[in-house]
Formats: sequence, C-alpha cells, structure tokens
Amino acid sequence: MEEIEPLEPGRYYHIYNRGINGTALFSTAHHYRFFLIQYANYLTPVVDTFAYCLMKNHFHLMVRVKEVHEFDQEKLLSERGWLKVPNASRQFSNLFNSYAQDFNANTQRTGSLFERPFHRKVVTDDSYFTRLIFYIHNNPVKHGVTGDLTTYLSSSYQSHLSAKPTLLMREAVLTWFGGRKEYIHFHQDMSNEDFGDLFTHPVSGRRP
Repeated sequence: MEEIEPLEPGRYYHIYNRGINGTALFSTAHHYRFFLIQYANYLTPVVDTFAYCLMKNHFHLMVRVKEVHEFDQEKLLSERGWLKVPNASRQFSNLFNSYAQDFNANTQRTGSLFERPFHRKVVTDDSYFTRLIFYIHNNPVKHGVTGDLTTYLSSSYQSHLSAKPTLLMREAVLTWFGGRKEYIHFHQDMSNEDFGDLFTHPVSGRRP
C-alpha cells in the first residue's frame, strides 16, 4: 500500500486524484467551474496554488501548504468563522465531499466519487518543480484530448498568461521561468519525456 505523506506546512506538493474506478469527475462545463469555485473556497486560505489541470476523470495540482504565520486568524474568524488554523488535508476532504454532493445531485448518482486517500508527492527539487508545471499542463496532450496544450481551457496555462485577476501564484511562476516569453518558450520546447523518475527520485532544492 502506498505510504501517505502528511501535508506539512511550508512544503510543495503534487496533488492528484481520479474518480473512483475511473468514473468521470467532470461531465459538463458547470462541473469544471464548480470544482474551481469550491477549490478557491476551501483551499485558497491554506495553500498557494502554482498550477492545475482538470481532466474528465482526474486532476493534477501543484501547491504549497501555507505556514501558521501566514494565516490572518482574525480574518479567518470574521469572514469564515474558523476558530483555529485549518488543516490542509481536512480542507481537501471538505472540497471533495462538497463537490461530490453537487456532482451526484446533478447526475443522478450516489456514493463516493473520488478515490481515497487522494495522492500527493513532495516537490523537493528545482528541476522537479519546473518539469511538473509542464507535466500538469501537458496532461491533455498525454491523454489524447488535444494536440496543443495551449488551447486546453481547464488548466492554468492560459491563466498564467492572462491579465485577469487570479488566485494562482501567477507572478511567482512567470518569474521562475524568467518572464512570459521564457514561460511560453519552455512549454513549446519541452519534449514528451519519461516522467517516471520525476515522481520517484526527488532531491533537495529551492522553489519560489
């Protein structure tokens, strides 16, 4: 059985999961929008989000769990009624439960929707961080949904390049690559690599 890493403050993670038994997680445009709305509601207070991609039956995220000193506890109490610093793992569970209730109600299904526990890998290497952004954005190409990752609407690729307000760590990501042009060129130049080692052999390093 896979050892489950606790979500520790200050660490970066690749979070991913799929529908139970491969069932669809998103069937309509509403489902994609609602997942992101609920994600913002439950997770924005506890994690910084660097990249995401929502696929029909699974999703990928790259996040950093916030540390205690980064929380505005007075604001969390006044705006959300939270009496203590929220637990990141619990907030992910709350997201999945909330989304599953809406999805089931809209698709006339019952029972669990997501596999449990959700998967997570620690991002501990600069190269891992860089390549993971491409891996997440390239997922629609990998699975044959599109031949051009830049046209896929349910990922963070276009949001990173947009001027519209976002809850993503847009500036941190663009700065990491050296700017917009370098970010675009990186995605254009990155070939389809064997990502096996990416998820099994992390080493120490720095991220934004």
